[in-house]
Amino acid sequence: MERTIVANDVFVDVAALEEEGSTTWRLIVEEAPRSGAANMAVDQAIAEACAAGESLPTVRFYRWQPPAVSLGRLQPIADIDTIKVSSLGYEIVRRPTGGRAILHTDEFTYSVTAAMQHPLVRGGVMDAYLRISNALLAGLRQLGVHAEKAPGDVRVGADVSAVCFEVPSAYEITVGQRKLMGSAQSRRAGYVLQHGSLPLVGDITRLIDVLALPAEQAASLRRELAARACTLAQALGVDDASDKVAFGRVAAAMQHGFEQVLRVSFQPGALTPAELRRAAELIRTQFGNDEWNRQR
Repeated sequence: MERTIVANDVFVDVAALEEEGSTTWRLIVEEAPRSGAANMAVDQAIAEACAAGESLPTVRFYRWQPPAVSLGRLQPIADIDTIKVSSLGYEIVRRPTGGRAILHTDEFTYSVTAAMQHPLVRGGVMDAYLRISNALLAGLRQLGVHAEKAPGDVRVGADVSAVCFEVPSAYEITVGQRKLMGSAQSRRAGYVLQHGSLPLVGDITRLIDVLALPAEQAASLRRELAARACTLAQALGVDDASDKVAFGRVAAAMQHGFEQVLRVSFQPGALTPAELRRAAELIRTQFGNDEWNRQR
């Protein structure tokens, strides 16, 4: 008989987790924000270290400063108005993962990195996506959010806009049919890297300001995005200044969600000297390199 338990209304396959056993991961909670280039470089540096067996599998919680527009790995730079991005003081960075444009500001971001053969990320993209989504759901419910995940058969079509948060794809998290969290995953070079965004406060439609769209189309997309996506403050029905949407509170709840659902034992940690060196190199050659970011 299949055995499951319910953790904060999230179904967990107990037999599978018992087979895999409890495992120790590194947890990095970064109170100080980083630039877009630094955040993407750090995620990749950790992933490479995990693949090489030099670092524990890692969950990292972080923020961005200044705000950055990130593009999916294969997304055309022509999707955004680079002059408007610059005028607003935003950065442009290309993610190592797929998907579409995101404006990273006033948000909580997570990343999960592990060697590809690790039990909690093995299998296909959707297998790991589902496990991580369940952990995120448990964290959100710890915060009091009545969240759900999109069905596994949902796929984003070719006719969607350049905006990541316009519609949810498989296992992404929604509240009342509005997208709350978006995630993307990369599986290459022996590692799995998944990261995702939880908008905490503010105007969810701000990204529309920097898209390369005619005014009428931008206005229509702004209305659609406002109806289809929300911030954590909106999901909780609280003011943007509420401590219920504070970064530290969210990080603690998400940590609990991962521990509860995936039976992960966290070891608080920081970046290693080797990871810092590799991140600095990646900033120079890729994520902080304007030519590389605009190559498509």
